[in-house]
Amino acid sequence: MLKKPTEPKQQNTQNPESSPKTAPKSDDMSAKNAELLADLQRTRADFENYRKQMDAQKAQAVEFAKYETIKKVLPLLDDIDRAIAATPELKPLEKNLEKTLTELKLQKIDSAPDTEFNPDFHDAVMMEDSDGDKEVVAETLRAGYTYNGAVIRPAMVKVKHI
Repeated sequence: MLKKPTEPKQQNTQNPESSPKTAPKSDDMSAKNAELLADLQRTRADFENYRKQMDAQKAQAVEFAKYETIKKVLPLLDDIDRAIAATPELKPLEKNLEKTLTELKLQKIDSAPDTEFNPDFHDAVMMEDSDGDKEVVAETLRAGYTYNGAVIRPAMVKVKHI
């Protein structure tokens, strides 16, 4: 008797990782990895924002300290100006002082006589009687200063009309 050829047994050719039993496990791992990656990216972004905010606050604190220090030095500058005006031998110090003030980003407000009065830069404490509708500085009573372009102290002036 002839035997009928038997069909070879089918071998499981599927990859064990993609078997129906492991597919949900792989999907779960991928989802968890994606979630952890998103958390890591958010944490990294939060830290970068925090670092930038701290750097900005440090810079602001340094600027505030400079501003406050310069405000306390202004009366000393007034005394130096009066000493230079009263003692001609001190006149050479004036250029050196102005150079140093410029390096510190501190500038005197222009309040020379006949300069147009500007309430943003000048503080009028006296008014000279005269005719006209244009207000100009007649005399500077106390120098004013700007720091980094912002008025730290307005110039105290006497104003007249021309």
